[in-house]
Amino acid sequence: MILTDFVRALAQMVDPRFRRVLWLGIGLSAGLLVALYAGLLALVGAFAPEHVTLPLIGEVAWIDDALGWGSLVLMLGLSVILMLPVASMMSGFFLEEVADAVEAKHYPGLPPARAIPIADQVRDTFAFLAVLVLVNIAAFAASLAFPPAAPFLFYGVNGWLLGREYFQVAAMRREGRAGARVMRKRHPLRIWGAGCLMALPLTVPVVNLLVPVLGAATFTHLYHRLARRRAATR
Repeated sequence: MILTDFVRALAQMVDPRFRRVLWLGIGLSAGLLVALYAGLLALVGAFAPEHVTLPLIGEVAWIDDALGWGSLVLMLGLSVILMLPVASMMSGFFLEEVADAVEAKHYPGLPPARAIPIADQVRDTFAFLAVLVLVNIAAFAASLAFPPAAPFLFYGVNGWLLGREYFQVAAMRREGRAGARVMRKRHPLRIWGAGCLMALPLTVPVVNLLVPVLGAATFTHLYHRLARRRAATR
């Protein structure tokens, strides 16, 4: 059933609202990384000496050029590492739009979902980004100590993080924060399994940028499936 949710989300990627959120996330992320690089270049220009005099060598005038090229290589390397979490953060501000698009197509007739306050969206998005980075650093350190466990740690940890975040986004619109937490605790294995499915594309460059949109859509389907099952048992 989780695969069905994922396939339905993938089939809707042509939806203009999906594409809008995707390009907003990527565009804002790229803009932020460019701004960070511009700031790094400004620091290099402010503090790097134009030339230095070395014993036995004399005056060296290319130090600032070397630092400038070095900063470019550093930023390119960091962009590979940072692009996904930054894109996730930027897309996080628009994931409600993805959930709205899913519900409009697949669950017509529902009453309007409650709007999540902007302050809550900002807080939750930055909190998710911080946890995502910190937990992955810890998992990376653990994988260095025991390399055979690296893939299991990566997919297991990111599956838990992505499942927790995207289910919260999907459920909170209909259940509120407390209700979403109750549902998440009631179905931990299903949510973790769906999160692991979302973690699989993380290792594929470019494709991994689709994860925030696909995750929001897949977990919207998952939430409604669990909510209908709950209603049927009452």
